[in-house]
Amino acid sequence: MRRTSALTALMPLLLGAAGAQTLLPLDSRPATRVLPALIGGLRGDILHVPEAALLGTAMRGANPAALTAWLADQPRTGPLIVSLDALAYGGLVQSRTSPLTAQEALARLEPLRTWTERTGQPVFAFITLPREPDATDRARNLEVVRAVIGWAREGRLKELDVTWDDALPGSPAPQEGAALAAEAPANVRVYPGADEVLSMLTARALAPGAATVRVEYSDPAAAREVMKYEGIPLTQSAENHAQGSGFQVVDGKADLTLFVFNGGDPRRAALRVSTLLRAGKVAVADVAQVNLGNPRFWADLRTLRQHANLQALAAWGTPGNNLGTALAHAKLARGADPVRQDALLAREFANDVIYSSEVRAQLRTLIPEAQLNTPQAQATLMRLAGAFFPLRVGDTYTLGSADLPWGRSFEWDFTLDRQP
Repeated sequence: MRRTSALTALMPLLLGAAGAQTLLPLDSRPATRVLPALIGGLRGDILHVPEAALLGTAMRGANPAALTAWLADQPRTGPLIVSLDALAYGGLVQSRTSPLTAQEALARLEPLRTWTERTGQPVFAFITLPREPDATDRARNLEVVRAVIGWAREGRLKELDVTWDDALPGSPAPQEGAALAAEAPANVRVYPGADEVLSMLTARALAPGAATVRVEYSDPAAAREVMKYEGIPLTQSAENHAQGSGFQVVDGKADLTLFVFNGGDPRRAALRVSTLLRAGKVAVADVAQVNLGNPRFWADLRTLRQHANLQALAAWGTPGNNLGTALAHAKLARGADPVRQDALLAREFANDVIYSSEVRAQLRTLIPEAQLNTPQAQATLMRLAGAFFPLRVGDTYTLGSADLPWGRSFEWDFTLDRQP
């Protein structure tokens, strides 16, 4: 029987058409390149995204000349949704340690400063405040951020998000962000985030219509505590990411309920999600542990057959990563093609639950981290992950391929085949 790839939503990335949107991701990781494209493609929009080889990795920054040439070749018939760090420094990792001066970084961004006046198309952009202790020139990064805020104030950027990355205790980023926010124009948002932001900008650009969300926590008291990686309470992060994805947060009846699993009894939480689904549309962000979905919570949801009925799910990263991607997906799930929607839910479950809570730990037990960039590791990954398939969401999926694109266990890339 002929199998249909669950990643057919990625095929339009290589095609040209009227009304096409262009995405320039933060780097080549699947979470920052593939996931935003799949979210953006839910309604059939044509999206142009660079090949992974053009983008930065942990060891190598993107070639700015190659990225600039790629940008110049893209159609000018839809918005440009862009990570400024990718073009200015070569990627997120390089934004922390690049030796460039502020003037050199801004020179690389010049095509974006003039994009709207040359093409007539809006630019949705984001830039990060680097994390400590990795940042080697915070003053340079701040100078660049202030300059691009000026571009937003002039209307050269339609919207700009300034976000900070992994703010551990003592990081100056929250204070820097507060100072920037105090003087920022209305089209600039300042909040903690990084890997999820391109997905959120994509939701704002492609689904600008009004929508409301009500946020419910499995542990409401804990939600008011300051989070390790963001320097703000979980409640504030949820509101930031909701607004950043195009939602208005309300207390009563809403278009969507975002259920945030942040601890407590996982079985009770699964039953609560099931109850909420009988009343309306629900997305789930599992933030109880960083980079790790709760196995019991998701097993119970799967037993109840409710994971297939969600608007979105996320458990792959930090609390902000998960809140942002779940909300961005949910915003574009309204009116989504049902085949693409189911395929994306399957990919999210495979990545955020199967890999993060099961396969990664097994892989680390069998193969040292330093040896993961080998054929043996890739074969072991395929064998371990394959044991969790077929996966049934709405449709049934088998694992088509799997690899470790950055040669480390934190993330994998993979394809799923939808069974006819």
